[in-house]
Amino acid sequence: MALQVNGAGFSLLRWRRGGALRTRAVASESVATTREEVEKVKLGGSDLKVTKLGIGAWSWGDTTYWNDFQWDDRKLKAAKAAFDTSIDGGITFFDTAEVYGAGVMGAVNSETLLGRFIKERQQKEAVEVAVATKFAALPWRLGRGSVLSALKDSLSRLGVSSVELYQLHWPGIWGNKGYIDGLGDAVEQGLVKAVGVSNYSERRLRDAYNQLKKRGIPLASNQVNYSLIYRIPEENGVKATCDELGITLIAYSPIAQGALTGKYTPENPPTGHRGRIYTPEFLKKLQPLVTRIEEVGQNYRKTPTQVVLNWLIAQDNVVPIPGAKNAEQATQFAGALGWRLTEQEIEELRALASEINPVIGFPVEKL
Repeated sequence: MALQVNGAGFSLLRWRRGGALRTRAVASESVATTREEVEKVKLGGSDLKVTKLGIGAWSWGDTTYWNDFQWDDRKLKAAKAAFDTSIDGGITFFDTAEVYGAGVMGAVNSETLLGRFIKERQQKEAVEVAVATKFAALPWRLGRGSVLSALKDSLSRLGVSSVELYQLHWPGIWGNKGYIDGLGDAVEQGLVKAVGVSNYSERRLRDAYNQLKKRGIPLASNQVNYSLIYRIPEENGVKATCDELGITLIAYSPIAQGALTGKYTPENPPTGHRGRIYTPEFLKKLQPLVTRIEEVGQNYRKTPTQVVLNWLIAQDNVVPIPGAKNAEQATQFAGALGWRLTEQEIEELRALASEINPVIGFPVEKL
């Protein structure tokens, strides 16, 4: 996707298919203007406030799913630029995980990269970043102690003494009550400001919420796959439960791994693992929706990416975390903030999207 942007809310001029830190956000009138705060929201019932849109760091250092299965200095510099551009644009919420990158999924651990980027930025100016990371519920990890042990390893890689949000990456085969106890222990020991879960069903979400509530600790968030074309959280009770209990829904894959950006067509599908999900046949069915997204975006001088992210933000109690691999993507994501689709546009896009069968989600959502 080729872009030209100006500082006016990162408005679109031309497009075609194809530890702790604080910061101030880039103002909208010109690149040279002073910064002002991007609006923040509280995560659930916790005291933690984050920007209304965050950045996912799954791809940073990964060679298993992203980056054409290789990692080099050019991609490292691009990831660093994505981080700095996000900070410049006022986006200060970053989500990573212990299984992103080296040791499990790539060349260098995503947590290590994020910690490095934060430190380098700190050396230039006083900034504050809200860091979220995750515990992997691997079968051999048992009890609450495993959560604290993994968290301390994550803190070491990040180079910080605490993180803003610590999440269970997925429900475990066993030991889930112990994992929840571990989250509570992490809060009480001052290692985290807030705790959440990820890929939790309605039943598991309620259980985790009630278990933490007994200790006076709020369950801040549930991070799940949610986009205009993957609205399972609306259908399986997860979104309604989050709204009922005051738990923020953090939406990963909010642009459907690029399928909703207009970049891919039946003649130009994504490569690698994504090509097996977003096939030419699927992309052909997707075209009427993408075309309408483009038309809506033109009315606001926004890209399809910015439209679909704004659609999620407009659902309320939702914080999308698109993954940024470079500065151009980070700039686009910032342009999803500061405006809002009309209710008619929101429902029209939902209706069009409902005609498309959703792609397969993360299997653990059904555990």
